[in-house]
Amino acid sequence: MIPTREQALTLLHEYTRSESLRKHALAVEACVRAYARRLGADEELWGVTALLHDFDYERWPEPPQHPLEGHRILTELGYPEELRHAILAHADYTGVPRVSPLDKTLFACDELAGFLTACALVKPNKSLAEVEAASVKRKLKDKAFARSVSRDDIQRGAEELGLPLEDHIAFCLQAMQAVAPALGLAGMAAI
Repeated sequence: MIPTREQALTLLHEYTRSESLRKHALAVEACVRAYARRLGADEELWGVTALLHDFDYERWPEPPQHPLEGHRILTELGYPEELRHAILAHADYTGVPRVSPLDKTLFACDELAGFLTACALVKPNKSLAEVEAASVKRKLKDKAFARSVSRDDIQRGAEELGLPLEDHIAFCLQAMQAVAPALGLAGMAAI
């Protein structure tokens, strides 16, 4: 049974109170759904997987509880194996290999979505429209900027997708720009 987006959002909100973590889920969802459309994959399955990839993080932030606790809950709810496998595989420390396109896409979009959000938040209007792929690539070299984001994971994610990093950045940036209002990154109103 593939849950509906509404069911996934309900579960996300039940376990996640942090607005920033909820917005992160929406950002990753936008990127993963865009790749599903590009690849002709099941957009609903991919989108719901992205929405739920960190739903357990707030309650169980320590590895390996996250994502193992989430996997347990999703198993009890009867969610599909493909969804649960991708969620386990997005954390290297679980030892679950990334084998399917969904596995690789979720991993590739997770850290990058966080980095793109950070890039938008330092812009004058806090808008994704102000972010350019070339500037994102330059920012990746600044280890002090968004230091909690793994540059290695971003690079490996693009490699696992078989894409140049610049192309992956531009694709995810465009996907997130399309949902910028929901992410709170559509820009500040002029004062």
